[in-house]
Amino acid sequence: MKKNSLECELEIQLKYPYVKGMISRLLSFCFTALLLATNGAFAKSPGELLDLHVLTGWQNANGTHTAALRIILHDGWKTYWRAPGEAGIPPRFDWLSSENLAAVEVSWPTPKLISTNGARAIGYERSVTLPLTLTPDKKGQSITLSGQIDLGICKEICVPVTVTFSQKLPMGISKRDPRIVAALAERPYSAAEGGVTRVACRISPIEGGLRLTAEIDLPSVGGSEAAIVETDNPDIWVSQPKTTREGKRFTAEAELFHANGSAFALNRSGLRITVLGQSHAVDIQGCPSG
Repeated sequence: MKKNSLECELEIQLKYPYVKGMISRLLSFCFTALLLATNGAFAKSPGELLDLHVLTGWQNANGTHTAALRIILHDGWKTYWRAPGEAGIPPRFDWLSSENLAAVEVSWPTPKLISTNGARAIGYERSVTLPLTLTPDKKGQSITLSGQIDLGICKEICVPVTVTFSQKLPMGISKRDPRIVAALAERPYSAAEGGVTRVACRISPIEGGLRLTAEIDLPSVGGSEAAIVETDNPDIWVSQPKTTREGKRFTAEAELFHANGSAFALNRSGLRITVLGQSHAVDIQGCPSG
């Protein structure tokens, strides 16, 4: 028996008594699921919503292969970054059906801030190319990139979709695909490239969780600035950070809670803070005390 939105809300309130932001996010997912189950207008196949292409790329001198997944969204749909914000669905990859593939590293172009039903999400509009660095099991042999990607895409509602792909990558190609090169160039700056001179985080307890206050000395990234905070623990939920700037000092404050409401330790070296602006973004990894 399917649950209605009120039943979802009550269940979430019992399971997550302290996480008010998480309640609203999960409630929106429950409501979306109810819409999808009851309204045939949204029961579309992935091919009606987006196209996915494997860009076969080129081989590198060190034996790795650079390829990409190119996602083209139809008719105003949007999709999400690796950290989707309070109103998004994070993408998930499955490479297990690939052949001669030992490891995959995904490079993420700088996302945009997207408003979805009054909540802030982080993602891409119209299209996105995700460069992949592929390490083969056996050098000198071709890779077959096969698997699936689970995506959330949004317009008036959010729809979870699963897209499968399979492509044998050619050997001996050294010419670079300009579409992949452009996507690599759109990555956020590193801390050094962005002019970061100091990073320090204060962590203090709050009811049911922790408050993180990050102070970052860096030049303006342009216009209205925002911050995205990630941890290396997928069970930790992070609120939308509140941000301020005084001269070169940028401050971001967020609240963190464990998904099951339990106490948790925060790994400072696993913290990742991305500062987004109108001109560029800066990716800061690790946040020591100070």
